[in-house]
Amino acid sequence: MRIRKTLRACMSLFRIRAVESMQYRAAALVNSSVGIFWAFIEITVFTIFYTYGNNQGNAALTLPQVVSYSWLGQMLFGMMNLDVDGELRGKINSGDVGVELCRPMSFYAFWFTKTASNRLGGGIWRMVATLAAGIIAPAAYRLSPPASVAGLALFLLSVSSAFFLCGAYSMLLTAVRLGITWGEGPTYMLGLLGMVLGGGYLPLQLWPDLLQKILLFQPFAGYIDIPVRL
Repeated sequence: MRIRKTLRACMSLFRIRAVESMQYRAAALVNSSVGIFWAFIEITVFTIFYTYGNNQGNAALTLPQVVSYSWLGQMLFGMMNLDVDGELRGKINSGDVGVELCRPMSFYAFWFTKTASNRLGGGIWRMVATLAAGIIAPAAYRLSPPASVAGLALFLLSVSSAFFLCGAYSMLLTAVRLGITWGEGPTYMLGLLGMVLGGGYLPLQLWPDLLQKILLFQPFAGYIDIPVRL
């Protein structure tokens, strides 16, 4: 009975917070424009390396695949952002987090739901805007279509799993932030580590060959790299 009540409360909170987050269209559009601009920068840099590099023929990914990787990575970045929720960070810094810990429900479930709903509400706008930009971009910068219907279905399934995985890791960062009193450094470093090893800044397939097995089976690969491979 207690589990059922907790799930019901979390579902209600998730629906309310997600709708609230989607209402901030101006902030979402600004965030989307940053992602689109960054995707164009990444694609330009990769194009230069692939055009003038000496080993471009031996690369694990072709240039069109890297272009699509950049667009998809920016699409997912809003939902897969590894950081402590801004509202929770403010309450931790001010001491108001004590009120949160007194709620008559699982505060882990409550915080997880709050974090996930905020990211989903804001991430939807970024995904739609970035997808549209990738489709209408010039040919050299254009997002390629999925290789197959099955690949698209597996991509969507993997993205759903990655969303919950990122939420769980964010809860770990929140726990770390609760245990320290001298700043945000450790949580920022752990978040950055997750994004680097998740392929958020460079596709993992472009890392040295001797690291490929380790990179593929480490948990951070499930954030962005594995969904985009599918």
